[in-house]
Order: sequence, then C-alpha cells, then structure tokens
Amino acid sequence: MKKIPSPLVSLIPLIVLVALLFATIRTFGSDALSGGSQVSLLTTTAVCVLIGMGFYKIGWKDFELAITNNITGVSSALIILLIIGALSGAWMISGVVPTLIYYGIQIIHPSFFLTSTCIICALVSVMTGSSWTTIATIGIALMGIGKAQGFEEGWIAGAIISGAYFGDKISPLSDTTILAASVTDTPLFKHIRYMLITTVPSLIITLIIFTVAGLSHNAGNTEHIAEFSAALAGKFHITPWLLIVPIGTGILIARRVPSIITLFLSAALAGVFAVFFQPDLLQEISGAQNSEGIQSIFKGLMMTLYGGTSLQTSNEALTELVATRGMAGMMNTVWLIICAMCFGGAMTASGMLGSITSVFVRFMKNTVSMVASTVCSGIFLNLATADQYISIILTGNMFRDIYEKKGYESCLLSRTTEDSVTVTSVLIPWNTCGMTQATILSVPTLVYLPYCFFNIISPLMSITIAAIGYKIVRRK
Repeated sequence: MKKIPSPLVSLIPLIVLVALLFATIRTFGSDALSGGSQVSLLTTTAVCVLIGMGFYKIGWKDFELAITNNITGVSSALIILLIIGALSGAWMISGVVPTLIYYGIQIIHPSFFLTSTCIICALVSVMTGSSWTTIATIGIALMGIGKAQGFEEGWIAGAIISGAYFGDKISPLSDTTILAASVTDTPLFKHIRYMLITTVPSLIITLIIFTVAGLSHNAGNTEHIAEFSAALAGKFHITPWLLIVPIGTGILIARRVPSIITLFLSAALAGVFAVFFQPDLLQEISGAQNSEGIQSIFKGLMMTLYGGTSLQTSNEALTELVATRGMAGMMNTVWLIICAMCFGGAMTASGMLGSITSVFVRFMKNTVSMVASTVCSGIFLNLATADQYISIILTGNMFRDIYEKKGYESCLLSRTTEDSVTVTSVLIPWNTCGMTQATILSVPTLVYLPYCFFNIISPLMSITIAAIGYKIVRRK
C-alpha cells in the first residue's frame, strides 16, 4: 500500500505555487496570463512530481495517466473556448453587441444611473461572456458618465463590477462558467440553470441597494451618453433586426441544444448578419476599404472569426469596445487551462489533493457545512493562488469525489465553486482580476470593494440557499 503525503507535505506545492504566482504577477502585472502563470504552474507540477517520485515511490506512469485524464476531461471546454472566440468577434462586428448597447444605454437616467449601469454591464457581459471585456470597454464609458453626474468612483466601479461579474458567472460564453462546469462534469446549461437559484436573488438585492443610492443622489448632465450613442450609430448599422441573433441563441439554449452546437450556430448566424448589415466594416477589417468585391468581405469575415480586429471610431471608449480577439485571443486561456490541469493531475496522482481534502471532510457534517467549506476553500484558493482559473480547477478537483460519495448532484459543487471563486477574485488586490480591474478603472481594489454588493452577497447566498435546503437534490 502506497504511503499518502500528510496535509503539511501536501501544502508544499501550493506554497511554491503561491510564491511563484506572487513573483510573476508582481513582475508582469496583468500580462501574467501571457505565459508567466503557465510556467509557474508547470514548475509547481514538477515540484509535486519530484516529491511524489522521490519520497513516496509513486511511478511516473501514474502521474502521466492522471494528467492525461485531466486534460481529456476539459477537451470539450477547450473547443468551446475557441468557438467562443469566433462568436465574440462575430457578435461584435455584425453589430449585435453594439445594437444591444445602443438600446440599453438609452435607459440611463441620473436618478437610476447606478441601477442602469449594473443592468447594462450585466447584459453586455452575458452577451460577450467576459467581465474583463465589459469593464475595459463599456465600463470605462460608464465611469466617465458617472463622474460627470457627480457619483463617487467607488460606487460607480461597484455597479460596473457587480453587473459584469453577474454576466461572467451565468453566460454560456464565459470561460469561467465553462471551466466550472467541465471540471465538475456538469452539463453547461444545467450548471447555468442551477446557478440562477442563487444568482438572481443576489442581483435583485444588489439592484435594490443601487436604486436606493441613486434616488438619494443629485446628478448632473448626460452629454457623454449622447456622444457614445452617436458614435455607435455612426460606425455601425443599428437595427432591431440584429436582435434576431441573441433571441435565436436564447431559443437554442432554452431547447437545451448542446452548447457546442448552440455556440457554433450563433456564430454562423452572426457571420451571415455581418455580411448583410456591416459589409463596409468587413471590408475595412480586410484592408480593402475601397473595394466592393465579395472576396474582401469574405476575408474580413474570416479575420473577424479567427483573429483580432480593431476599428477606429469617433469615441475612444467605443474604439476599445469594438476591438475583438477572435479564436486566437483564447489561446492564453487554453494554454493556462492545460497547464493547470497538469498541476491538478499531479496533485491527484500523488495523493496530495486527497490529503488536503481530508482536512475539509472533518467539517462536513451536513449540506450547510459542506457548502460553507467549499465556499471558504474557494475564497482561500483565490487568496493563495491569485488566479480564478486555477482556483476553480483546484476547488472542483478537491471536492468532486466528496460530493459524489455523499450523493449530491455535481451541479451543487459547480454552482458553489462559481459563487465562491468567480465573483470574489476581483475583490482581492493581488489577484489577476482585482489587479486588472483596478488598473482599468483607475480605482484601487479596496476603494471599490465595499460597493461590489453582488460579489459580496453571492457566496453568502450560496450558504443561505443550502441552509434553506431549496432544490438541494441528491442522487438515488
């Protein structure tokens, strides 16, 4: 019988990972995901393998098999990520996202600015699947509008981040949503539907707080809104017909069509609409603005799907918004996931993951304590590893067998993981999310933290729903 590492020994790779990620993030900043974090993960994997082989006589074949199985388990997620890259480009250049923003931004009124900001960011984030893109684009524009209306920057940033992370958490286009579902072996749309039980109440409470705060505020002008709307209308052909794409996507999701098929059809439909409604933009992307040939339109469409695009507009914030990354823009995330799965596989094969998990098992007496332990573990890993992707993978791997043995549906683990990891990453100053958003919005993390009500309420809501016992399903 093989000797299993003690919990203290099992923490050594995690301590090494934390140290490497701290140095990497401090050195590279928001560019840490471009390679530094991946190297840190592979280095820590090597440390884990050396300890296992050198002190516990675990064979290399065991590590190789665990790593291979881990990577195989997320293969469909990697394909989805690549399709999402194409989808995000197609939705943007076809005018789907600009149309949604154009109509959505019209509802902003000074008294309801914070509420509108949260809703608009939520809609954009759901449609794009990216909180980072939402905050770095429309978030910056809303930051300027809010300051012009006299709101404190902490309140504005809190509303932006709350809305953006709502979308990031439940969007079928979100890489964290896909990752949480795939790591726990939960069907994507089942995971999303189950998350609504905790996510919707959290958002409602958040909107009530922002509404009360907005009604008690004396606001200024709305010049920035008109300027942004004019820039949108000047660059894109805005028409309600483009709303067919998100409506059609919603129908496919409601009919529970497999996610890969849904996302592919949505990207294809958006591509067709881009050809009909935005041919000039496709020609601009292809570099043949003065040509009206079908070949230049086809080239522009293909470049939109696989690569990055950049369109110049009359508004700087809008120029940032309409920039897309395509399939190529997903490669850093794909690379990171593969390296993280190597680390997870090594931790599993060495028995270290099971050893750490055994510590948490002691506190799991019932559903509430189990969910609370998962929440605390997710937040701890966010603090320790400074990266939400790594934290999601580790949390899912640590508790997957426990939830299965106790007879709980995997969607309970996937939901609790998202409730604790995805939304709290932006609240930690040294986490890649917290550091990035603080830099983008020019608001320190600790300044906006008290106003990110959705992010604070979500993990508490997860524990509350578990205490109530609402739709906590056990397998027969």
